[in-house]
Amino acid sequence: MQWNWEFTYEIMPRMLWATLNTLMAAGVGYAIAVVLGLALALAQRTPYRGLTLVVREVVEFIRSTPLVLQIFFVYYVGPQYGLNLSPWVAGMIAIGLHYASYLSEVYRGGIESVPKGQWEACIALNMTPVKTYFRVIIPQALPPSVAGMGNYLVGIFKDTPMLSVIGVAELMHAANAIGGQHYRYLEPYTIVGVVFLMISLPSAGLIRAFEAWVRRKLGMR
Repeated sequence: MQWNWEFTYEIMPRMLWATLNTLMAAGVGYAIAVVLGLALALAQRTPYRGLTLVVREVVEFIRSTPLVLQIFFVYYVGPQYGLNLSPWVAGMIAIGLHYASYLSEVYRGGIESVPKGQWEACIALNMTPVKTYFRVIIPQALPPSVAGMGNYLVGIFKDTPMLSVIGVAELMHAANAIGGQHYRYLEPYTIVGVVFLMISLPSAGLIRAFEAWVRRKLGMR
């Protein structure tokens, strides 16, 4: 089978629309993961041992099970407990929860890298836990965490095709549909690969630039 440019131009609008859906899915899922991941990381540092243990086990469970299984669970098992979600919402929740568990470990590593003297200074100044974390600890924990956060941003782009298993109209779902309709898979699958490459490479560059900016902003090397 040879490359057909006429067919490529014909399917390009549909593939571009699916690319927008992929970007939206990755963006929303990552936003959920960034916020929820920080909450999970902080929940593991509370003085309440029971809460810390439960959160830790939940994080490990999510990290140890496949994303596709979690997508199926949220979408198909959720309705049995009254949680009726559209494919988009279920997909965003599943992918956000999955990556939140990984980002919580990135945050935890960054927080633990903050020198002990910073914690002691906050205690000496009688700062509340909220002020301690958000004014002193987290700003210092961010630079060593940016690289790991960036890796998972690229990873979340590459995992969005899993959402096609519940009918989310992202890039891979569109490629499969076009291939099934026209019995031509070379062009749509190649476009998928090129698009993911065009997304991932600039994202990696922007992440490195952002990491350098954060370090300069905080006076770090």
